[in-house]
Amino acid sequence: MCFDLDSHPPIAPIAGGALDSRQLALTAADGTRFDAFLARAAQPTGAGMIVLPDVRGLHRYYEELALRFAEAGIDSIAIDYFARTAPTSARDESFEFMPHVGLTTYPTLTADIAAAAKELRAGGRVRSLFTVGFCFGGRLAFLTSSQDLDLAGAIGFYGPPTGAARNLMPAPVEVAGQMHAPILGLFGGTDQSIPQEARDEFDRALTAAGVEHELYAYPDAPHSFFDRKAAEFADDSTDAWRRVLAFVHDHNPHER
Repeated sequence: MCFDLDSHPPIAPIAGGALDSRQLALTAADGTRFDAFLARAAQPTGAGMIVLPDVRGLHRYYEELALRFAEAGIDSIAIDYFARTAPTSARDESFEFMPHVGLTTYPTLTADIAAAAKELRAGGRVRSLFTVGFCFGGRLAFLTSSQDLDLAGAIGFYGPPTGAARNLMPAPVEVAGQMHAPILGLFGGTDQSIPQEARDEFDRALTAAGVEHELYAYPDAPHSFFDRKAAEFADDSTDAWRRVLAFVHDHNPHER
């Protein structure tokens, strides 16, 4: 798990930056309805962001993050993973999320992301689509670069790029040759679950495949450093947010 339920994105709100936000249900290609949270920008830039949570699924941290993106001019939608196995949408401390993580599959996750992409692009506001994910969602975000989503870029916070496939979800390093969208990877330098060797292997695979990418590790930061509670890593979080917005700006030719 990346974030506790009392965690918040380390980004100051911008008053009036979001036009509207709401809970909604999306429908995947297999007919499954799943929860999502949509935030629209008051001053859209043409960019859109699909937010892929950590193993807990959709909770308040990611709803707030979607709002922060909207305030930066980026229409955003955060999705849940567990509609097929967890009928309740409650995500309080009593929710046992790990059994449901084990029941997710790469094809259904891919279908849910495609439904989110369709929702964001409806109406023509979003012309440059991005994904961002954290941990489990970070690995999934890297993989979206290889999917048929016509992405402008994919951003992963401490998403494991190597290791065994889980639930039919391959390691990003294994499918680097199939990736199309530019990659931004942000990591904690002291994160023992993603050592330097893993980041280097991903870098080599992306380079060999000719995929535009930037992989950056904050030397003293751990896994899950991007959290308002982690005050000692506030400067790292500020820089990470700057890099994310710069990446979107640089890969969004529609921004006015």
